[in-house]
Amino acid sequence: MRELILASASPRRRELLHGICNFRVEPSFFEERAEGLTARETAEYFAEGKAKEVLSRFPDCLVLGADTVVAFRDKILGKPRNKAEAIATLRELSGNTHSVYTGVCVAGQGFCKTFSTETRVTFFPLSEELIREYAESGLPLDKAGSYGIQDGYPLVKNYEGSYTGVVGLPVEEVRAVLEEAEKYKC
Repeated sequence: MRELILASASPRRRELLHGICNFRVEPSFFEERAEGLTARETAEYFAEGKAKEVLSRFPDCLVLGADTVVAFRDKILGKPRNKAEAIATLRELSGNTHSVYTGVCVAGQGFCKTFSTETRVTFFPLSEELIREYAESGLPLDKAGSYGIQDGYPLVKNYEGSYTGVVGLPVEEVRAVLEEAEKYKC
C-alpha cells in the first residue's frame, strides 16, 4: 500500500481528509496561472498541476491535489487581497447564486484521475453590517470567493451539491477515487 500525500497546506482540506484516511502533507510548488479556461477547467488544471508536482518529488506515493474556484457571472472570484476586496465580493454575492467548483486529482504511478464537483450556492441578501462584521473577522481573507460556508455566519441561504466540496474537498467522491486507485484502502 502506497503512502498518501495531500498536496495542500489548506487546514480545511486536511481536516476533511482526516475523516477518511491517513496521509501526510507536502504543499505543492505548482504555480497557479491559467488563462482562457472556464472556472471548472481552472479548478481541475490547478488540482492536477499540484498533484503532479508533488508526485514528481515523491514518485512512489499516491498524491491528492485539490483546488476550489468560485465563479459568479462567468467571473472567477479568487481570494481577496484585503478586507476591501472581501467586502466588494460579499456585496456582489449578496442575494445571488454562484457556483463553487472543487477540482481533485489523485495521481500515482500507473494511476491519474482528475475530476471536479460543482455546487450552486445561494446567499441571503446580506446587510452592510453583516458584511463588515464578517470582513473584520478576517475569516474571508484566505478563501476563494471571500467566504467559508463553515464559518458560522448567516451568509448561505441554500446550496445544491457537495457541502464538503464548498469547504474544499468533496469527501464522498474523493473516497471513491482513492479506493479505485489500485484498491488503495483508507
